[in-house]
Amino acid sequence: MDTRERLIASTRELLWERGYVGTSPKAIQERSGAGQGSMYHHFHGKPDLALAAISRSAEELRSRAEAQFSGPGTVVERITAYLRRERDVLKGCPVGRLTQDPDVMADPDLRRPVEETFTWLTDRLTGLLAEGRGNGELAPGLDPVGTATALVAVLQGGYVLARAADSAEVFGRAVDGALGLLTAHIR
Repeated sequence: MDTRERLIASTRELLWERGYVGTSPKAIQERSGAGQGSMYHHFHGKPDLALAAISRSAEELRSRAEAQFSGPGTVVERITAYLRRERDVLKGCPVGRLTQDPDVMADPDLRRPVEETFTWLTDRLTGLLAEGRGNGELAPGLDPVGTATALVAVLQGGYVLARAADSAEVFGRAVDGALGLLTAHIR
């Protein structure tokens, strides 16, 4: 891994662990093994590097989700695969946690990849649910937009509840509950 990639990877980890304020250039340099000169050779400063790291986290989230969404199986099976995939639940969502970071949310550039990721996720789930409704797998009364929004909210809320309880089981129960509501619409 080259220096630029080490800097991005280290910043992603630190943002996930400590948030924006706790991610100092010194901590990034120590974790990445890169010197100050290398950091400023590749990035204009902490905001530029943070944007690269947040964007990379967002791209990875979308890519991993798309692997399940475009995989084999029915719509409900693909959504189930996404909701139940392996996650580091107690660390929280690397993108979702950023919504609790006032410095990220106050900066339109840093906020953009977070907002775009949740918009993409909701839209992608909406499309899948509409596909399931259209092909007769799901009941015609299912609201794809509302259901997709609820599924995203359950995932993000599941992370919060699991962290508060220090138990991944809470996340699993939230996912099971959401899937119970969804499968009630299977025809």
